[in-house]
Amino acid sequence: MISGHWEERDFTVMASAAPGMLYDYSGFPEHTYHIKYSAPGSPQIAQRVQELLEKAGFQTRSDNSRGFDHGVFAPLVVAYPEANVPVLQLSLRRDYDPEAHLAAGKALAPLRKEGVLIVGSGLSYHNLRQMGPQASVPSHKFDEWLTDAVCGSKSEERNLKLLNWSNAPSARLAHPREDHLIPLLVAVGAAESEPGDRVYHEDAFMGGVAVSSFRFGKATDNL
Repeated sequence: MISGHWEERDFTVMASAAPGMLYDYSGFPEHTYHIKYSAPGSPQIAQRVQELLEKAGFQTRSDNSRGFDHGVFAPLVVAYPEANVPVLQLSLRRDYDPEAHLAAGKALAPLRKEGVLIVGSGLSYHNLRQMGPQASVPSHKFDEWLTDAVCGSKSEERNLKLLNWSNAPSARLAHPREDHLIPLLVAVGAAESEPGDRVYHEDAFMGGVAVSSFRFGKATDNL
């Protein structure tokens, strides 16, 4: 998983065999600081991730102490509630370079044929200063553009659009910082020529926000 809540200078891979928890939020109810998601890590796949990225020319590091942040455990507790699937995180690169993250995804594409599901965890609209009804217009404009870019374009055209995402309608209103968008680019890079499919959409999330999620390939391709 590539979470919008972990960024480093270089792509960094979670290498622990038994990752802990990282409660990377504040002001939430007390019980949210006692959530446990006890999925095992996978040092072997972590090493494979580093090999693929370094072969593509990227500098990488490993982290043996990083725990699961909420960009990982919040969706996975729904997808895999038994926590019986090995999980590891890959950080974003803190420069948010779209080209680098697309290229990283492309480098990791072989993992999909090795039984590894690649998940970009973020949010298609992430402006915490403008949520609810006031976010309706900018979120809908950006969501419409993003859906067309991901699902309505062939691979090279799609990549070009996403490389220039900041020119999209309401782009910087939707993403003042692109930490929650860039994980999608890693998934797009890994998808290569496969078309995108919008598998989740809401028009009034949190009172008025348009949000979407996308999948590449068939649902059983990575299972």
